[in-house]
Amino acid sequence: MNPNYLRFWGVRGSHAAPHRSHLGVGGNTSCVEIRAEGHLLVCDGGTGLIPLGESLVGQQDLTELLVVFTHYHWDHICGLPFFVPAFLPQWKIRFFGPGQTAADISRHISNQMKAPYFPVETETWMANIEYLTPSAAGLQHGPMHIRYQSVHHPGVTYGYRITVGTLSIVYASDNEVDYLHSSIERRASEFSAEESVAMQDIAAEERQADLDFVRGADILIHDAQYTRADYDRKRGWGHSCYIDTVNFAIDAGVKTLYLFHHDPAYDDEQVAAIHRDCLKIIHDRNATLSCTVAREGMVVEF
Repeated sequence: MNPNYLRFWGVRGSHAAPHRSHLGVGGNTSCVEIRAEGHLLVCDGGTGLIPLGESLVGQQDLTELLVVFTHYHWDHICGLPFFVPAFLPQWKIRFFGPGQTAADISRHISNQMKAPYFPVETETWMANIEYLTPSAAGLQHGPMHIRYQSVHHPGVTYGYRITVGTLSIVYASDNEVDYLHSSIERRASEFSAEESVAMQDIAAEERQADLDFVRGADILIHDAQYTRADYDRKRGWGHSCYIDTVNFAIDAGVKTLYLFHHDPAYDDEQVAAIHRDCLKIIHDRNATLSCTVAREGMVVEF
């Protein structure tokens, strides 16, 4: 296999869904492996991190990795207590995520493994652990340059843009792309004419900044959790309707979109129906976007 690739180890959102009707897409929560020139980057540590860890201890070529977290909701960190490499002294593991300092990141990660939530704390980890200090310049991991910016999700949440040579991968697991626009629309009656104009200007600027972050990406892995009906009931929860996601990807000139963070209530057929509608939207807009359902175990070589 090409040594440069990404693999989906977990593609569900909110909670794991190990149901027979879901196995075609997969039931584990967010975790994506990216390999480039012998370096390993892991995006998020949901339950998909557990089988990834088990696969890593079965090989001898690699003993170092970087894990970046979009945020610290449990479906993105609950694989950490069972991540076998963290308990092995030959491994070096670096962690990064939202926080003002490296100590903040350490505290956020370790809190879920303290009593009464878990019987084994991070102090029992035997790997060489390092928490990275945030930097406006981003992160460098081997050939991968990693930029990050805040996205629309409750609490501080990051999206990541990873550049490897001329290739760009954007990972935005939890992001409500229509949040500001829809929030202004719902409260339009509360604003004066002048306030309404100002709000629309703010929304337009925010949209432009969001588009610029993903613009021209070769690969966009993005939250597409809800149907329109479910999104209308759950606006502000920090997840996108798939219709907004595919239109956002088209507007940003993305080459390939991977629909991600699938709702745990949606079975394989419901996810397939979402994908079919995405392809129709792309066709109707006469766009060149390639759109694929992210599935557990899927490997994308680059």
